[in-house]
Amino acid sequence: MSDKYVAYVGSYTHESSNGIQIFDMDIEKGRIFKRCEMELDNPSYVELSHSGKFLYSICDQGIATYAIDENGNLEQLNITSIKGMRGCHITITKNDSFLIVSGYHDGKLTVISIEPDGRLGDITDQIFHKGMGSIADRNFRPHISCSVFTPDEELLCVCDLGIDQIKLYEFDHKRGKLKLYDIIRSQLESAPRQMVFSPDGRFAYVLCELKNYINVYSYNTEADKCRFELIQNIFTVRKGHKNNSAASHLIISNSGNNLICSNAGDNTVTIYSIDSKTGLLNSLSSLPISGDYPKYICLFPDDKHLLSMNHETNSITDFTVHFENGLIVMNGPEIEISKPNNMVLLKLNS
Repeated sequence: MSDKYVAYVGSYTHESSNGIQIFDMDIEKGRIFKRCEMELDNPSYVELSHSGKFLYSICDQGIATYAIDENGNLEQLNITSIKGMRGCHITITKNDSFLIVSGYHDGKLTVISIEPDGRLGDITDQIFHKGMGSIADRNFRPHISCSVFTPDEELLCVCDLGIDQIKLYEFDHKRGKLKLYDIIRSQLESAPRQMVFSPDGRFAYVLCELKNYINVYSYNTEADKCRFELIQNIFTVRKGHKNNSAASHLIISNSGNNLICSNAGDNTVTIYSIDSKTGLLNSLSSLPISGDYPKYICLFPDDKHLLSMNHETNSITDFTVHFENGLIVMNGPEIEISKPNNMVLLKLNS
């Protein structure tokens, strides 16, 4: 019997969507099928606990917590205020003890404890970023877009595309407190949007939204202070396609051999191979995703199919992926969904 998976899609509800949408997955065929919808105001970002027992969603009121049953259905437990403007991204510690919310609108980082029953507890720390960006009409103040732990969970890396910085914080896993450790200063007007680590933890890939490129860093836990070293800078779009385009989302294949980036405006995904020894990227292709503003992309567990969440055309498009040739091929009709924003996959117990 093949493994069963379910997909949870976060979206905005100011059009036809009503909340978190749940899809059943056919892994072999590379398709998803809508099961139901859980009503919630603007569940713009969803994230799973590492145990797979709980789902957390950003919403207008703060963070909503759901228990997940054996079939993947959701039961809302509570909604917790973050005492600030709505967040845009969620990160959870590996032991499911703390949840961190990134705030784009107010440049605020919020740490919340997680109770044993999955419900959110008290806010343990709040930090507002300060500073001025270089683009007055957009990045005139801090905008935290993403946070991610280093593989050893010693540092929390916080991407602030408003001030072109990635702030590194030491994280106290007992008290849920943050202390500034160092700052990675990205290129002027680059807008670092997202950071992901290679499966072996030796390399970090930073997606820069406005410059349409990826910065590749080596990560050295042995270093006294400067643990990150820039080793590559590579564009996410083809030559001549840099105008009116913005890099959107970055994922690494489950095998760790490839990296994929989506590009808004250009409305493409770019596929790279990863050198396992050096961590360097080699661009294979840049292909259209048959939608507008691919805000989030997601690979199936077998790396054979790709889903693109197209925010402006209210659709999810499905592709078969051929990494060896750097190709994606449309796999069936698009799925209609209002303002899709992100997706997480959960393997169900047999």
